[in-house]
Amino acid sequence: MKRRQFIHLAQTSALVALASGFGARWQVSQAQTADTLTVRWLGHTSFLFTGGGLRVLLNPFRQIGCTAGYRSPKVDTDLVLISSRLLDEGSIEGFPDNPALLYEPGVYQFNGTQIQGIRTVKDREGGRRFGTNVAWLWTQAGIKILHMGGLAGAIDIEERILIGRPDLMLVPVGGGPKSYTPEEAKAAIAALNPRMVIPTHYQTPAADLTACDLVPVENFLNVMTNATIETINSDTLTLSRDRLPDDGLRVGVMSYNFNTPANAGNSAPPENS
Repeated sequence: MKRRQFIHLAQTSALVALASGFGARWQVSQAQTADTLTVRWLGHTSFLFTGGGLRVLLNPFRQIGCTAGYRSPKVDTDLVLISSRLLDEGSIEGFPDNPALLYEPGVYQFNGTQIQGIRTVKDREGGRRFGTNVAWLWTQAGIKILHMGGLAGAIDIEERILIGRPDLMLVPVGGGPKSYTPEEAKAAIAALNPRMVIPTHYQTPAADLTACDLVPVENFLNVMTNATIETINSDTLTLSRDRLPDDGLRVGVMSYNFNTPANAGNSAPPENS
């Protein structure tokens, strides 16, 4: 497939989504799998999810501003999802093997997996500054995943109904004009009641501090007093649904190895690693 065909596929699927109605609820299969989900952090809001025979990449970025010191997120993947056209979460050129691409709200089918893009307001000014954000919701390896993208706007009641309760929620926490403050992130988490949270979109050593107005993840952790905080000494985490907590909240803070050479680590890890 060429990139033009990817765009045609996305637009066709968006029409199907509109026909299904905005109020349609996300349907989660009751059949659980014994598979595992590998979550690999590529920096900022970019993650690679591998499991169930599928690789899904979220929000590849250009190395600039808050993402200046990360390695390229252009890894092998089957599908790329982007939350906006901004450079820190929507750089889609230069991928190996021409993966499929989704970038608009709607309900899609990809290789037997239902993927829902939910339109949200990106900033605190009703979208007047940065427009809209797409939060992505899908189930992979039996785990219901919600990736919020980068947004600062509140989640309204219709969006809460569409989302339901995620197993795994990836939420921006670094503040600034297009990311939740730690307190806003805490409120969004309380509204959706996920089983596990991975914070995203915060200041790290990758940032060009002259062009990045985010705060460190510790500011978020300081307000999450009722959660179990786990520091993951790796950029890769393997999860299975039956090992996620039924009660309480687990916050997993992933690590990034800034000492790895810039040209290393740009291929996907083996599935179920």
